[in-house]
Amino acid sequence: MPEKKGEKRPSGVHTGHRKRMREEFLRTGGGEMEEHRLLELLLFYAIPQGDLNPLAHRLVDHFGSLTGVLHATYDQLMKVEGVGHNTAVLLQLIPAVAARYMRQSASFERQIVDLWQLRELLEPYFFAQRDELAYLVCMDGNSRLLATRKLGEGVVDTVQIATRKVLEAALDCNASQVVLAHNHVSGIAMPSNADVDTTLRLKRVLAESVGITLVDHLIFAGGDMVSMAQSGLLRGR
Repeated sequence: MPEKKGEKRPSGVHTGHRKRMREEFLRTGGGEMEEHRLLELLLFYAIPQGDLNPLAHRLVDHFGSLTGVLHATYDQLMKVEGVGHNTAVLLQLIPAVAARYMRQSASFERQIVDLWQLRELLEPYFFAQRDELAYLVCMDGNSRLLATRKLGEGVVDTVQIATRKVLEAALDCNASQVVLAHNHVSGIAMPSNADVDTTLRLKRVLAESVGITLVDHLIFAGGDMVSMAQSGLLRGR
């Protein structure tokens, strides 16, 4: 795909500026850098030369924040003047790499004894996700982690699919206990009526058919998490 104007190789008049910004980042870790300057530094690796400060400002202004830029889709990014294929792919790559890093950093084999350990384990799976995803944490009778299995996308309120996949994943891991987790792309972590109905049905099916305990159902959204067990919703209506 041809690059848009702004991603060609102009003369290297800003080489010194780029060098100073890289040195500042290496010296400070970027913690005190303004978000448009961090974005400008990132853009250096997609656009080899030229003044990228205007483009960084344009992106932050268009999407509202650096987070908004990194949450934008490829098509949304490509509509911004000065953004071409290389830039859009790079900006899509950052949250994907960050999510993988967070998942691997949070992996552990110890006993899961509280809600915060579950949050530490699961939150990275929903980082920067634009689609609704569902995961199942499988544990043995001593609450030791056996596996974290992806159930699918947009399946939590589809009872036929969710029940089958939960049973398959739990039995495949030889789990005694499971925790269901999914995200709300709306940004609101409160469980819907469909979430509660599906969870209660799954809890009953797991207990009655295979003797597996559904310990909790966690809902993630916008940095928040709601535990249905802690909220008293697993006791039924």
